[in-house]
Amino acid sequence: MSKLIIWVLLFAVLILSPFMGAVSLHVEDIFNPNHLSSTIFFDLRVPRVLFAFFAGIILSLSGLLFQTLFRNALMTPYTLGISSGAVLGAGIAIKLGLGSLLFGIAAISIFGFFGAMITVFLLIYLSQFLRNSQQESLLLLGIALSLFYTSCLMIIFYLGDTMQNDMLIRFTMGSLSIIGWQNPIALGIIAFLLLITIYMYRFELQLLNISDESASLKGVNTKKITLLLLIVSSFGIGTLVSISGPIGFIGLIVPHIVSKIYPSTLNKRIIKTALFGGLFLVLCDTVTRGLQTQSELPIGIVTALIGGPFFIYLIINRSK
Repeated sequence: MSKLIIWVLLFAVLILSPFMGAVSLHVEDIFNPNHLSSTIFFDLRVPRVLFAFFAGIILSLSGLLFQTLFRNALMTPYTLGISSGAVLGAGIAIKLGLGSLLFGIAAISIFGFFGAMITVFLLIYLSQFLRNSQQESLLLLGIALSLFYTSCLMIIFYLGDTMQNDMLIRFTMGSLSIIGWQNPIALGIIAFLLLITIYMYRFELQLLNISDESASLKGVNTKKITLLLLIVSSFGIGTLVSISGPIGFIGLIVPHIVSKIYPSTLNKRIIKTALFGGLFLVLCDTVTRGLQTQSELPIGIVTALIGGPFFIYLIINRSK
């Protein structure tokens, strides 16, 4: 019964979230195309809620994927430095003052994507030199890369002008503020492709969650599947971060919450993790918009405030 209540509350937040914000909306006004409420609802609020929902799906599925492939409860694209790589790539594009490069796609998105992808391949390459690459050694390597990227970003910040630095500061805090349907549609397609890809390999992931040896004995090409899933996940993370900035800890929190609610096998938790992640980020975004502050609180700060203590809890729990 408690599970049903949780899902009902989360879906209620999803439905009511477009009506939350600084401007109060009435149902009879939003269907009047000449009314300002209609523009706010259909061009600002609904696209933002959908963007948050799809972003939560990508983050939570990526977290579940990384924790499974590396068999470490602390592994996420955020803790491994992949998000930081995307931020650095986007920061370089901001510093160079680039606009659209290819087919009208913003340079920030392209640079952010390649920043994430380069980090993935760098982690895969460096992990070959680690004796315990599947556990704490790889996590420490990701933290080291993240610190290195942060230092590079500080150099860009030091060399940038006031306008560029303001863009960088706002970007690194994370934001779900968007206008129109272009970004939600693009992110929805990526989230769907990520979900389908992971679900297709759900049984292989179940074996990989035990060990690479067990998967190999069952005829699974572990290197090929691991590389494919990491590339698809990093593509989603790179695209998301290049649009919204870094949104941390969703990929860490959600898979653990879902595993506590549904202590079943991995292949039965994939869709639940995706839905819970999307709804959870919508809830966090609704809280930020509901706060009566002079300016909107960045979503990255809210998720970090929740995820930081949770990260400490996981470390302490693992040591016990």
